[in-house]
Amino acid sequence: MASFDDNTQFVIGMLRECGLAHKTIIIVLDEFHRFAQGKQRLLYSLLDAMQSVTSQAVVIGISCRLDADQLLEKRVRSRLSHRKLLFCPPSKEELDRLLECLLSLPVSSSLPQSYIVEFNKELRKILADKKFKDTIDTLLSSDSTVDQILRFLFLSVSSMDLKTGILSVENFMTAVVRMNRQPKLECTKDCSILELYILVCMKRLEMREQVSYNFNSIMKEYKAIHDSFQTPDYYARNVCIRAFEHLLQCELISFMDNRRNNQSIEFRPVKLLISPYELHQGLKLNQSCPTILQKLMDQIGKRS
Repeated sequence: MASFDDNTQFVIGMLRECGLAHKTIIIVLDEFHRFAQGKQRLLYSLLDAMQSVTSQAVVIGISCRLDADQLLEKRVRSRLSHRKLLFCPPSKEELDRLLECLLSLPVSSSLPQSYIVEFNKELRKILADKKFKDTIDTLLSSDSTVDQILRFLFLSVSSMDLKTGILSVENFMTAVVRMNRQPKLECTKDCSILELYILVCMKRLEMREQVSYNFNSIMKEYKAIHDSFQTPDYYARNVCIRAFEHLLQCELISFMDNRRNNQSIEFRPVKLLISPYELHQGLKLNQSCPTILQKLMDQIGKRS
């Protein structure tokens, strides 16, 4: 029931007491980039507490984003040591050993010995199966982190037949289908016509290698499309701003950084958070999508 400020003061007080007791604390922040959202009060309080002489603590941030530290506000970034360790994804040989190690049943298990032997025998067959290897290669082509691998294995084991208690290739195929759900694509299917125009305008600006653009730039592109094709879909500026804000809430687009919170929304640089493929497919699946937008995305696809 405590407030954020009360919890923050508790953490700082705990760090102070541990420092006086000569005890070191290690604080691990998984998905560090998520802590860089909003006002970053928690990060600021923790890193500011590190500056104390009595403090004996270290904050370790873990993130899949190489630019995670660039998302920080100036006051937070100035208190960061900027020491980084880059971990490369596992090789194919390491991945094979990791999969077998994680999925094999230990011989010393309390389970029946015959079941352990059969389970491990079937597992080795699956790991050597070409269909399984192709599935793994496809899945990890975009994200080969250990976290992704563990999530994949958890979903695979969850779909195992409880009667036989033995894994099959189909279990892993089912896990891939569940992991390949595209929430951004599903959001695009429900976007309004105006929101689709904004997304396509942003993609057109990116294709012209415009490094930085904002709401005003997008509106100029929107007007250019309207003037060129004489489309009936042209909305007032205040309506466009509301659609723009809705796209921000859906996380289909985002601000380039959080260091300009005091700047008007119309002037803050933004970026797309949806891939060209997802946007193209979303336009096709959106029943209210104008034909002109699909043609524009086809042109973008040919150029890329």
